[in-house]
Amino acid sequence: MIKNNMEIIALPANSDNYIWIIRSKKNNNAWIVDPGESHRVIAYFQKHKLVLAGILLTHHHYDHTDGIAEIVKQLGKAPVISNAHGPYKLVTQHVNEGDIIIVAQEEFKIIAIPGHSHEHIAFYNPKALFCGDVLFTAGCGKSWCQSAKVMAQSLLKLRDLNDDCSVFCGHEYTYTNINFAAIAEPDDEDIKQRQKIVKFNTKKGIPCVPEKLGIEKKTNPFLRFDSGELKQTLLNKHKLFENFSLGDNANLYATLRAWKDSIDKTGVLEDNVK
Repeated sequence: MIKNNMEIIALPANSDNYIWIIRSKKNNNAWIVDPGESHRVIAYFQKHKLVLAGILLTHHHYDHTDGIAEIVKQLGKAPVISNAHGPYKLVTQHVNEGDIIIVAQEEFKIIAIPGHSHEHIAFYNPKALFCGDVLFTAGCGKSWCQSAKVMAQSLLKLRDLNDDCSVFCGHEYTYTNINFAAIAEPDDEDIKQRQKIVKFNTKKGIPCVPEKLGIEKKTNPFLRFDSGELKQTLLNKHKLFENFSLGDNANLYATLRAWKDSIDKTGVLEDNVK
């Protein structure tokens, strides 16, 4: 039996970001994951009389780090933990692949998942995966400075984790992501059912994050590009986007990513959100 010593709270930020607060159930200590802004975090800590235990960073992008300086100034110094190879200068504790850290009396393993950025990491516990902008609910992030091969490897690495782990990603993109999934795999009943749930929740203003990794494995095309009917669809479609031969997972992923990007530009994935 897995004990749960933590409570995880979502603080919506900017237009679609999530800042995650990890509260200990045994004391008033709390950790922050990817604070892209400060005022909501500071207000939450002050309201609930929490003590800042530390800050976890999945990667260095501004919408995940902009709140750190003011948070530390207002709430007090605490370790800022991130990849040893990242560029962010306010990091005070560097970690690498395989390291273990203790957060709210729980062990979290560091998993290197480059792709969205070169130093991107995930913080993994069997109950909770903080994966920043690599894996999204029903989708994935863009590969800004890494090859398709690197991103594909990172996604499949996360796919190997346990099904009942909850995915806490950095943005709320579930609605458009699941709409693309329904285009990519139009006959998949699990995707159809999830699309109905996501549409209902989105219209009601109910967050669609977190979600169990097991659900992601069944309905997220970016965890499914190497198998089944979706793989065959990509084999048939790749010439629309690239002139390469689909010989490996990197090219399958690249075709899927290019397909979604082309549809994103049309705006159809956001239709009927209200």
